[in-house]
Amino acid sequence: MNRIALIGIMVEDRFAAGRINEVLHQYGKYIIGRMGIPNAKEHLSVISVVLDAPADVISALSGKLGMIKGVSSKTIYSKLEDSKGE
Repeated sequence: MNRIALIGIMVEDRFAAGRINEVLHQYGKYIIGRMGIPNAKEHLSVISVVLDAPADVISALSGKLGMIKGVSSKTIYSKLEDSKGE
């Protein structure tokens, strides 16, 4: 069963961008949309990623992102459940 979720990503190390993009690319088929907001003044970037995926896939992606040095992630799940599944 698929869920809709938002992963918020805080990037404090700009050199982590390559690794973040690699991980997101691995999960590309589940990504509905993505937005990045750089804040050069604060040396911080914020990325939001919206997913339509099984809960275990969402959790795995968030965990992989959170393990990257200089990166924090948090996931919010929709209360609605989708019966499509994969």
